[in-house]
Amino acid sequence: MITLNPEAIDLTTLRRLWQGAPCRLDEASMDRIRASAAAVERIVASGETVYGINTGFGLLANTRIPPERLAELQRNLILSHSCGLGEMLPRNVVRLMIVLKLLGLGRGYSGIRPLVIDALQALLDKDAMPLIPAQGSVGASGDLAPLAHLIAALLGEGRIDVAGEILPARNALDKLGMAPLELGPKEGLALINGTQASTAIALDALFTAERVFGAALGAGALSVDALKGSIKPFDPRISEVRGQTGQIRVAAEIRGLLDGSEILASHGRCGRVQDPYSFRCQPQVMGASLDLLVNAARTLEIEAGAVTDNPIVFEDEDTAISGGNFHAQPVAFAADMISMAMCEVGSLSERRTAVLIDPKMSGLPAFLVDDGGVNSGLMIPQVTQAALVAENRSLAFPASVDSVPTSAGQEDHVSMAPIAARKAAQIVRNVAGIVGVELIAAAQGVDYHAPLKTSAKLQPLHSNVRAISPRLESDRYWADEMAALQSAVLKGELGSPFSL
Repeated sequence: MITLNPEAIDLTTLRRLWQGAPCRLDEASMDRIRASAAAVERIVASGETVYGINTGFGLLANTRIPPERLAELQRNLILSHSCGLGEMLPRNVVRLMIVLKLLGLGRGYSGIRPLVIDALQALLDKDAMPLIPAQGSVGASGDLAPLAHLIAALLGEGRIDVAGEILPARNALDKLGMAPLELGPKEGLALINGTQASTAIALDALFTAERVFGAALGAGALSVDALKGSIKPFDPRISEVRGQTGQIRVAAEIRGLLDGSEILASHGRCGRVQDPYSFRCQPQVMGASLDLLVNAARTLEIEAGAVTDNPIVFEDEDTAISGGNFHAQPVAFAADMISMAMCEVGSLSERRTAVLIDPKMSGLPAFLVDDGGVNSGLMIPQVTQAALVAENRSLAFPASVDSVPTSAGQEDHVSMAPIAARKAAQIVRNVAGIVGVELIAAAQGVDYHAPLKTSAKLQPLHSNVRAISPRLESDRYWADEMAALQSAVLKGELGSPFSL
């Protein structure tokens, strides 16, 4: 059980939460929540007009709502904003959304009652994940639609996946022994304002990217051996004189992976001067990608514990100040950085494969198969790589520079963070498929150098690839093993995940 301290959340803890570790807010958070809720009660009792507590929303912010209709106001807010479309978000992303919402509320600036926290906590404890459509948020006044679907489920609207069984929300609540939630002043707004959907999707992309990046490093090193490439470009002195942190780390990693390779030792005096850029510039390109991922991670780590709803309640003065913390521009930029970084990782991987299957470049049999002509070998898997690379280039265009005004111009600049995050997640999945094909090619290339062996660190990677994709002797049906390799990369089973 992880005890959540919203004021000291870190990437390591977030990674554990993403992997499903149970959690609960600490008592200090609950004290802050109670104090903030009491402040809202006092504001309501004072009769002061405060946005989101006793007014309408967006363009209707100047419409005063009488006290007897405040509960209706909050319920209508949730129902009217539950208008998402598209495929449902994955269960692990929904779970992370709930955790992030708890973290943000736990800072004690949102004015919600402890019973709302209890309801959200119950969803986690009972493995009950509301079904949330992925589309419908522009990441400006919070992730309104996705978060509304999350809260609507607690009101008895929509559907809930209870440990794999999808039920109408009211039936699910009955099964779980939970009564439908009745919202108090400001609570609906506090729950749907915020960047938790965008941040959860972006963190999912980031943590998966760590696994894919690690597999890509292993594939790149194995490809160097398959090509009988030079280790000189990974000399630490080259990276040190440039000084880029990511480049230094990647060069050291590849050097370590290749250390002790019999294949590498066999051509130490071959006189080969240069390898193609996709081989010798791995530290420069992969390192730059790593630096982007590290920067994105820093932003998302901060955002995970941030107060991003509106208005923000300062209980010491019984004031609620309307601002713009719900605007998800930092998350949008972070997600776009993940997209650009991983797009290049995939592009480099495909180029290495293209070199290995080209006999003029690699000195290996054409398409890495014997009896070429009758056999096409890895000709078309590389085409699949090319298709995924092309798709990634289209997806990598930054969503963060786009904006479509909403709410009759009141919300006239939006971040598009959820779109950026969903694109990043798709790019990472695509790169896992690209790297999977490179691993087939690299393993096949290394096999052609037998009885020489690759390094002790790369031999387990080679064996794990071969357990899924046996050595290619003649053409066979590819799709299933390519999908299996992609899945293994996404799960972190091929290569060591590269912690940021």
